[in-house]
Amino acid sequence: MTMGDDMDASGPRVRDDMTVEVALSIMAGARVEYLLLCDGDDQCTGSVTRAELVAHRGSSTYTDRIRLRDVLDGPFRTRSAVLASM
Repeated sequence: MTMGDDMDASGPRVRDDMTVEVALSIMAGARVEYLLLCDGDDQCTGSVTRAELVAHRGSSTYTDRIRLRDVLDGPFRTRSAVLASM
C-alpha cells in the first residue's frame, strides 16, 4: 500500500511550505484536528495534527516564519496513525 492509498482524500489539504500559523488558522476555520500534507503534484504525503503544531508553537525557538516542513520530525504520518492517536 502506498502512502497515498492510506489517505482520505477529504479534508483540508496543504503544502509543507505553509507556515504553522496559517496551518493552525486553517484548522480552526475548518474545525478539524489534522491537515493532509501534499507534495508539488498534489499527492498526499502525510498529515500533521493540531496538537503537534501547538507543541511547536509553544517552543522557545518558535517564530511566526516556521514552516510545516521545519517542524515535522521523521517521515510523515499516515492518516491511520493520526486517527489512532486521537
